[in-house]
Amino acid sequence: MSVSRRRAVKVLSIVAGILLWEAISRYVVTDNLFLASPLQVASEIVQLFLSGRMLHDLAVSSIEFVIGFGIAIVLGIALGVLMASNETAKVACEPWVQAFNATPTVALAPLFILWAGVGIWSKVMMVVIVVVFTISINTEAGMRVTSPRLIETFRSFGATRRQIFLKLSLPSALPFILAGLKLGTARALIGVVVAELFGARAGLGNLISEAAADFNMADLFAGVVVLAAIGIWLTATFSWLERRVVPWHGD
Repeated sequence: MSVSRRRAVKVLSIVAGILLWEAISRYVVTDNLFLASPLQVASEIVQLFLSGRMLHDLAVSSIEFVIGFGIAIVLGIALGVLMASNETAKVACEPWVQAFNATPTVALAPLFILWAGVGIWSKVMMVVIVVVFTISINTEAGMRVTSPRLIETFRSFGATRRQIFLKLSLPSALPFILAGLKLGTARALIGVVVAELFGARAGLGNLISEAAADFNMADLFAGVVVLAAIGIWLTATFSWLERRVVPWHGD
């Protein structure tokens, strides 16, 4: 499928979804207490931006996301490299990585709030715990796909362990690392919102929580739509980054 046709299909899909949503809000669930229409949500988003509420909440959630995601990237890649390069470390860490990755860690949000309060750090902790193991698993998998024959070839030409890592293992693992980061963005957004739902002074999760408590469906859907738009933009950004950093991966 050509690029232009793919874009057209995406646009038509989005338009069809919005039209279906509008039809349901007009003819099926007509009570605004239960469902807001796309026009109402769009109008509310504009009002929230004009009032400054949306910008403030976006700024708070963005700071929590960036700090938590940045820490998770560093820890996740380091843990993945360690597990791939040291069998003892892999045996020791693997049960914990698998356990935390399989556990619904969002249930730990109340505990983080008890430990760190309702400020920024409880949200940062939440983001780190839900993202770090996804990145580490992908990093380890990427490091292990490096061809042993290529490693031996590098060694035969006198390459050091550092050169093998920087020139061979890391480039081989990059597609896997970027895939982990792409998956991690969605998990990080969920972590931020869930932590804010449990306790926050500001943020998109707090906006959604307050709207739900007041049965304000327009505000609630406004927060959800903005989060969805951010998720789509982040995924597209990492897809673009993947094409630029590892163009050979698509060959």
